[in-house]
Amino acid sequence: HIRPYLYLYMSLSMDPVVQEQVRKSILTLGNQQPDKVLSMCQDYLLKHPKLVVGHRVVILQTIELVVKSRTDDISYPKIKSVIQLASDEMTKSKEVVPEWQQAASNILVAVGNKYINDIMEEILGKFQPGVLPHFFVVQTLANLSDSNVYGMVPFLNAIMGTMLPMLGMTKQDNMKWVFSSALCRFSESILEYLANLDKAPDPTVRKDTFSSEIYSAYDILFNSWIQSRESKLRLTVAEALGSMSHLMAHDKLEEQLPKLLPTILGLYKKNSEHYIITKSLCQVLEASVNMGSRVLETQIDGLLLALHQQICSPVDFSNPPTVKNHNEVLRCFTILANTFPDRLMVFVLQRLENSNERNRMGSLAVLRHLINSSTSIMETKKLLILASIRQPLADHSNKVKKRVVQVISAMAHHGYLELEGGDLLVRFIIQHCALPDTYHRPPDPEEVTNEALRSMCDNTLHLFTTTVGRLTDVLWPMLLCYLTPNQYASATTPLCKSLILLANKKRAAQEASFIIDFNAQDLKHLLHFLQVNAAFPFRCRGHGAPSLSLLNALSPNIHPKAEPLWENEIPKLLSYLEGLYSLMIIVVQGVAMGIGLCASSHLNGTLEKLEEFGKSDAFRKASGIFGLLKDKNDVDVEKMKSTLILCYGYVALHAPEDQLLTRIDSDILQNISKNFNTKVKHIVTPLYILWFKSIIVVQKYSSITVVLVRFCRQRYSKLCLCIFQHIESWLSSGQDHERERAVKTTAELLQFYLDNLSVKNLVTFHNLGALVGRLAPRCTDPNPEVRRAAIDCIYRLMYIQLRYEGFSLDYKDDSVEGLLDVREKLSNPDHSVLYKTCSELTKIISKRLPQQQLSTLLFMLFDGLVDSQSNCSRASSVILNTLLKNRGLLNIFVENVPEMLEVLHNRLQVIGEEQVKVAIGQSILILATQHLQTVVNTLVAYPLPYDSWSCEMWMALGADSTLALQIMEMIIEKLNVMVPYVDKKESMLRPGLTKVATSQPLAMTCALREMMLNGQSADAVAYVFPKLFSSLLVRLGSSVGVQLPKDLNSNSIISDRKTTNKINVINFDVCGVAVEALRILLGRAQLDAVVKPLDQEGAWDKMKDPQQHTTGVTLAMAKHAGPRLPAIVEGLCPSLCNIYECQRITVTAFFSELLNHHVVTELMILDMLMNNMMERITDTCGTVRMLAVRGLGNIAVGSPEKVNKYAKELLAAMSSGMEEKDDPGKLITLEAMSGMSKILLLENSVLASMGFLLLYGFTQRSIVMFCQENDEIRCASIMLLGNLSKFGSGEPVFKDQIHNVLVSLLLHLSDPNPQVVKACKYSMRICAPIVGSEQISAMFQNHLLEEKGLHYGEFINDLTKYLIQDFPGMLNFYHITVIQFFKSNWAEIRASAAMFIGNNNYLFIYFWFSI
Repeated sequence: HIRPYLYLYMSLSMDPVVQEQVRKSILTLGNQQPDKVLSMCQDYLLKHPKLVVGHRVVILQTIELVVKSRTDDISYPKIKSVIQLASDEMTKSKEVVPEWQQAASNILVAVGNKYINDIMEEILGKFQPGVLPHFFVVQTLANLSDSNVYGMVPFLNAIMGTMLPMLGMTKQDNMKWVFSSALCRFSESILEYLANLDKAPDPTVRKDTFSSEIYSAYDILFNSWIQSRESKLRLTVAEALGSMSHLMAHDKLEEQLPKLLPTILGLYKKNSEHYIITKSLCQVLEASVNMGSRVLETQIDGLLLALHQQICSPVDFSNPPTVKNHNEVLRCFTILANTFPDRLMVFVLQRLENSNERNRMGSLAVLRHLINSSTSIMETKKLLILASIRQPLADHSNKVKKRVVQVISAMAHHGYLELEGGDLLVRFIIQHCALPDTYHRPPDPEEVTNEALRSMCDNTLHLFTTTVGRLTDVLWPMLLCYLTPNQYASATTPLCKSLILLANKKRAAQEASFIIDFNAQDLKHLLHFLQVNAAFPFRCRGHGAPSLSLLNALSPNIHPKAEPLWENEIPKLLSYLEGLYSLMIIVVQGVAMGIGLCASSHLNGTLEKLEEFGKSDAFRKASGIFGLLKDKNDVDVEKMKSTLILCYGYVALHAPEDQLLTRIDSDILQNISKNFNTKVKHIVTPLYILWFKSIIVVQKYSSITVVLVRFCRQRYSKLCLCIFQHIESWLSSGQDHERERAVKTTAELLQFYLDNLSVKNLVTFHNLGALVGRLAPRCTDPNPEVRRAAIDCIYRLMYIQLRYEGFSLDYKDDSVEGLLDVREKLSNPDHSVLYKTCSELTKIISKRLPQQQLSTLLFMLFDGLVDSQSNCSRASSVILNTLLKNRGLLNIFVENVPEMLEVLHNRLQVIGEEQVKVAIGQSILILATQHLQTVVNTLVAYPLPYDSWSCEMWMALGADSTLALQIMEMIIEKLNVMVPYVDKKESMLRPGLTKVATSQPLAMTCALREMMLNGQSADAVAYVFPKLFSSLLVRLGSSVGVQLPKDLNSNSIISDRKTTNKINVINFDVCGVAVEALRILLGRAQLDAVVKPLDQEGAWDKMKDPQQHTTGVTLAMAKHAGPRLPAIVEGLCPSLCNIYECQRITVTAFFSELLNHHVVTELMILDMLMNNMMERITDTCGTVRMLAVRGLGNIAVGSPEKVNKYAKELLAAMSSGMEEKDDPGKLITLEAMSGMSKILLLENSVLASMGFLLLYGFTQRSIVMFCQENDEIRCASIMLLGNLSKFGSGEPVFKDQIHNVLVSLLLHLSDPNPQVVKACKYSMRICAPIVGSEQISAMFQNHLLEEKGLHYGEFINDLTKYLIQDFPGMLNFYHITVIQFFKSNWAEIRASAAMFIGNNNYLFIYFWFSI
């Protein structure tokens, strides 16, 4: 029942609902029958070796969950098989495939929680001395030590002993990372084990058991790896060093501290992520303090400075690592406080005197932490701290004040406020409970508003009252003193609430201190104050209800008769107030909505009534519906205004659009702007939203600019930016009038913002880059009004920035004033003038824009590339490229380059404007000019096969010949050293390995192909042609028979494009890419004379075929490459010694063909080629040896005049080739015989003059080959015999050799292969003079003509007569030889043998009786 679930799971895996249901079903079955489910999962994996990684991961995860939940119920044999399966899955691929291998590793970790010995037996088998283990073998050991501390620690000494030599062998960063991570986990496990020895299986384990191994590992990590350029590795090494410091011998740690601490502190400058560094530092400090280090004191100054710098860094609470870092820094201060309390306290309190905001905030954070965490140490320093805290109390920054409040809160809990000077801190809290509202909102998002600080102080005062019992006597009755002074009026509500709590507490406890001895004047003053508050209940943050409640709480102190009366009446008043407030809100909103609905059918009448009410006397009793809006006793004017505006908002929302158009400006918005100074925020917020919605709906509204500005100019300058967010989408509208109004509105808003800008501290105008990026492209808008307004916007933005930088309002900047000239030029509609002017504008922006704003500006310009107006999209590209040229070298760009390229890639997909596409190509070129390595690395990492837009990006890089040359040389250098493929076991059930391509060299080959498609790359290609050709030829050899990896894009940097289109992958061929790149190279180098014959002969397809590759590689370069060949040969020579056979085969085949042409002599590279061929004779690869022998033989054709120079070497090579034993197909022997034949045909060669000396040995070797099944070998051996026989005339020994093979030659005249027959005829004609019979010689010369047919029967009949007549003594030998051919594989040969022996016997008898 389980297998169908698995098949269903896999087939429907694209449906997440079905996937989850099937997964749950399998797990349910697994909980019931774990062995069976595990068996089925294993069986499925084994039977589907090519299962996609994602599906394998899901099944492995299922196994893990079953094992975790039912470990105790699984049989031991099944546990063993699961361990084996997981281990094999984890290490099947030599490359790291994280998702797959992590899933397998997790199974081992889950099993290891119970069966640790079995797991270690399996894992340690793959963790052998002297051999670098698989990445996930180390990772699994690390995770095991984390999950099963007591099981793993006993193994760690041995594991580290094996690991230490591996550390020195490790070169790759990912392996260094995993070893460092493992050492960190091991150290943490050991420390946990030692901390819980009472639970440990072996309580005799001591820290010094591991000290030696830990220090050896520390030596490598600290002295080598921590200097890595890879930040992730540096951080992991630092983390490991921190954990390891606890296990180092005390003397070693003491010795290393002067170097270790500065190194760790130095990492802060090299890494943006600081948490790991601080954590490591904290562990080292803890270890040092625990052992009583004396050296630590010498480092204290540097430590305090670095830690203080860290504590002063802003904390982003949405980013957990920054929060963790902050907490670790505080922990460091705690550790140092325990050892150096005086020095630390002096340091912190001195920093409090510094008025710098960040500095003071950091110091206050440390002080607060020390007060809370180091109570005993701080006890003697309370008075000193109380004296020092006075200075920050006077700070004007709300951020600092917030930290001060936090410190005061901590001091309150530890008895500081009861001491002399504590009352000042209480007063500080009450003062800030009375803060006014913040009307001008700060642009800094981190700024603490008055409202936020006031709320914090309210809460702090409440906490003092409720949670700090010791403060009760301090606060009571002191808080009463702050009720009546006018400066604390806004603090009445929190003061009353605290006093009520204190009074009730003391009253309930019947404490004598509850009764206050008021003098008559004070009591009268207090009573009047509270009663007046109750009369105006909604003022001062609603102080009415708390004042009434306090009166009730204080009643025993006021008069004995007041208590029963007030306890009865005051609760009723409070209930009435509560209902009144709720009713007021409901009524106001209801009235406004009702009036809005009236306007939907009676707009004119409604507007008249609203206007009439707006002009009325607000204190006069009104009649009609508007009477509901008035309080008969006292009218709150602010609320009246707010309600009136809300009514107008609903009118604008509900009124008919055709009627609203004529009334919105004069009757609605004008009246709104008159009254838009209300302070009542609960009404303002919905008003703003409704009102602005009504504006957006009315698209053809005629004066939106004027009204919006009027709207903003009342009190809410912060709304400028808020409104801009609404306007932003209209800036690129397809309608001219909408764009014009949007830009003009923005210009007016910016002018208002500039006029009302008040800068107290130098801060950054964070929105500058975004605003300029949105507005700059509009400077070339088709509408001239838009162009001029856009320039006005930028002009004002530049001056806003100057104001933020501290310049005065009347300051004039020459470069910014230049924008006015640009504005005039934009009146000219000519495109060329516009773009030139646009370039001038960019130079001004580039000069004035702060460095940190550039990235934001660029990304906004990227959006502008797809603007609805082609003019503006082109302008975006012009501005973008000008900025990149002028400012692109800044370091701020480096980390953004990959993201920029990705955005450009996305834009290419939607841009239809060809001119903009060309400009994007130029952007990529500029980025590459400035950040070449980053650009190349990023583009290489794009998913394969490259989509059309990635190809366009690579082609763009070919447009600049200088840059293209640099990139090509860079890629060539990397291709020459990178691993082209890896051997992988495709299946556990099938033997043998499969060649699987590595991604990066494949990507680089694709990159070269695309770059060379750009015609402008011709100069670069011509310059680097020899290197490029050599590299691609070797790459071609490395690609034959190589498969694509299943996880083709596992290392892609573009996570959302890792899944490639299956159709594209089907057409994507590793070897095809290399062949295509080579073909494009030859075409770009204008070698059409080479390309044409290759096309005609189908050489490109042959190159891709493993069986015909060497044939295809024998290119016609020799005829046409000319002067390029020496450099090509020089570039290819190193590959002949490469470890990859395929590369040696390709290069040897190429060199072999070159030797077939005389040009190698003309170019003086013959010696180089011959020497290389001689060396390859002893190559371990048979194919290379065969090709080398062929090349040596080719010298007789290509450079015959040079044969004598190499006579001895050629003779030795051919002799060796014919004697080759490791030659299953006899191909080396064939080439040796063919090569020897070519050489012997040369009449003047030294070898020809040595012919007789060669006869015997070579004749014997060639005769052996006569009966080979390979037609070519038979043909070559027979031809070689014929050529050798030229030198055998008159030599008895050679005559005997000819008679020995005569029968074979005669029988092979009927060979089924025509070429063998021709070879026999040729050899027998050449051998004829040596046979020793004039009649036979004449027969051979007359009848054995190559193109003439032969009647075999008659020929043999006549020949037999002469054999019997001339060589009667050889007849017996002939008979014995012929009989051997009766077993021939060829029927024709067997028939000829029968005919030959029949004729011989008949004629022999005939002659015998004749005698």
